[in-house]
Amino acid sequence: MDVRASSLTGAAGEHLVMSRLLSRGYIAALAPQGVLNFDIVVTSPEGARLCAFQVKTSWEKGSDRGWHMQEKHEALVADSIFYALVDLGKNADATPTVYVVPSEKVADAVRTSHVAWRQKLGKKGQSRNDTKFRRLNLDYTKICGSDFPLKAGWLDPYRENWAQIASFSRPAHEAE
Repeated sequence: MDVRASSLTGAAGEHLVMSRLLSRGYIAALAPQGVLNFDIVVTSPEGARLCAFQVKTSWEKGSDRGWHMQEKHEALVADSIFYALVDLGKNADATPTVYVVPSEKVADAVRTSHVAWRQKLGKKGQSRNDTKFRRLNLDYTKICGSDFPLKAGWLDPYRENWAQIASFSRPAHEAE
């Protein structure tokens, strides 16, 4: 059985994020099957505050080392929605990394990179067709050009940055 099968990869990422949240004292649960916009719900112990995560998981493979996204991710923006971008590494023995990124940053990266990619000509000099498929990459310079602002390291401030969700897991009067 291939451990990199899509459903196992997704489950591994979701459970890793659940572990990271629970070990930090957050109340977290997997969303029911079929929920479209998020995978994990996080709440304060009192249930007074709440945020949600969409988990995207990938192995270190391919030339762009990114996460599969869709057109809908350009518009999925709310202060209480975060992405957990899980990089499982080269194999099951690697130490995974989780980037905790606000939905607004993901939407902007997906939108602007797609526009830049469409403006570049294809390998044979042809115009590129639009598609619903998107990528969220660690470094966009290969597909968007060296002048594109999202270069290697742009996600570093979000690497294991769980502290940014603190205002959503504390009661409102403590968050101010």
